Amino acid sequence: MSTEASDALRARLSARLRRLYGAERAEQVLPQLQDRIDRAAPARPRAGWSERDVVLITYGDTLRSPGETPLQTLEHFAHERLADAFSAIHILPFFPFSSDDGFSVVDYREVRAELGDWADVQALAEHFRVGFDLVLNHASAGCEWFRQFLADEAPGRDYFVTADPAQDLSAVVRPRSLPLLTAFDTAGGRRHVWTTFSADQVDLDFTNPDVLLTFVDIVLEYAARGAGLLRLDAVAFLWKRLGTSCLHLPETHEVVKLLRDVVDAAAPDTWLLTETNVPHAENVSYFGDGDEAHLVYQFSLPPLLLLSLIHGDARPLTRWAAGLAPPPPGCGFLNFTASHDGIGVRPLEGLIPAAERAALIDHLRERGVHVATKRDPDGGDSPYELNVTYVDALRGEPGEPVALHAARFLASQTVPLALRGIPAVYVQSLFGTRDWDAGVARTGRPRTINRRSWELDELLPRIERRGSFHATIHDELLRRIRIRRTLSPFHPDAEQRVHDLGADLFAVERRLAGERVVAVTNVTGCHVSLPADAPALEVDGGWIDRLEPDRAPRATGEIRLPPYGCAWLVPAGTPAAPAP
Repeated sequence: MSTEASDALRARLSARLRRLYGAERAEQVLPQLQDRIDRAAPARPRAGWSERDVVLITYGDTLRSPGETPLQTLEHFAHERLADAFSAIHILPFFPFSSDDGFSVVDYREVRAELGDWADVQALAEHFRVGFDLVLNHASAGCEWFRQFLADEAPGRDYFVTADPAQDLSAVVRPRSLPLLTAFDTAGGRRHVWTTFSADQVDLDFTNPDVLLTFVDIVLEYAARGAGLLRLDAVAFLWKRLGTSCLHLPETHEVVKLLRDVVDAAAPDTWLLTETNVPHAENVSYFGDGDEAHLVYQFSLPPLLLLSLIHGDARPLTRWAAGLAPPPPGCGFLNFTASHDGIGVRPLEGLIPAAERAALIDHLRERGVHVATKRDPDGGDSPYELNVTYVDALRGEPGEPVALHAARFLASQTVPLALRGIPAVYVQSLFGTRDWDAGVARTGRPRTINRRSWELDELLPRIERRGSFHATIHDELLRRIRIRRTLSPFHPDAEQRVHDLGADLFAVERRLAGERVVAVTNVTGCHVSLPADAPALEVDGGWIDRLEPDRAPRATGEIRLPPYGCAWLVPAGTPAAPAP
């Protein structure tokens, strides 16, 4: 780093620390922070992203096979079957934990023994950009820091947020319908600890700069161990200040910006991804001015896409997509439909009328979908997320042909592949996994419904049996991903135009360096015709459909999409892409 760049970094870090801790403490912390950056191992240079980037999201133990660790099974499966489709694998928390399927971290610096070890993680990093979770809002009540807190020992005694239950906490926004404070008996007497998510998840106190420095150490260690993506879990709740919502506070954004400074300086090929399941305007605030997160989840997409496909009406999706402002340079959306969590419904706020949102929730509740709630400032509860696999959220009426269900689901997975940003596919969606009711019965937790663990010898026959529901989804989704990676207009930063083609069709055009793709999705269960001379499709010489080359006409004429059919149209004469 040049002297000029080093001085600019130091000035930014100093300003951030002053805003967080005041001038006096900032001057004490700055040399410690700078020393950590200076001592970081030589980093991989920033590689940038491209149309070839697609992320697979999975737990470390989703796949199991006798004679090897689950992480080894994941590495073998991904290397042999997915390397030509996915560039990155986000492994959900793989550290020792006490609850919440990994999100109550006991030890941030160890791999859970039953999953494997660091060598297994780094073996994956040889072939894929590997995503790690940074669970920084809270730690497990069983971690060493909290043992120190209970014993009134350093450093942990100052690591956690406490409050007096007599204080007015009514303004605090909650993601759970659970008590905000949990009482613990400590060596210094009974204390009430802030527990945003559960009594086993004790909130860390970032007003203590030692906590910040500890997590900078963890970030740099993860980067040194191959982390190409860091997901900042539940980051929106990070900073607490009485009398506020304790959500998206300016100090929270300052911490994320400081972590961005750290990785840009010491680990420039590591991307920061913020996890903020909130309405869109709040979500994109984590881009800052291009100086905060590299990536944010496109949280409004899953429920909007679900709404459009359930009702056969693309208009809500079209209105939303047409109004999306492009991210700042160097930033991007992570486009997804499903994850280890449920389908968030808060991101629908402000996008559709409240009555339509309530009707969607009621529709799915009537089909047996569990609706999780959050605690509101007025003391009431309101819907927060839907606990269901995306596959079963899109199932039709009883007796519907399996092929139609598969087509509807594949349409849902194809839309994110075409939007500006980087697409991410949850592993259960790749396999066409249905609701795991047996898992919910075993754990008693509704979120387990979308967290199935597969024995490999049980999974392989399902995804290899030609014509089966699982194989149809698995094979076709992989085929579409491979084709996507050959089309340069699907670069994450390429220009995006959304065309209004009416209620039946969702259409997005992508352009880059004179090349274009028009991606059209039929959101209905009927055949829909699209005239080739529609204004959105004006081109000399007609079109070729990269998804189905024999379907679309080469010259003028009608493009006909089957129920839930998708087309990726390029002008005839566009050089053929390499075979996927």
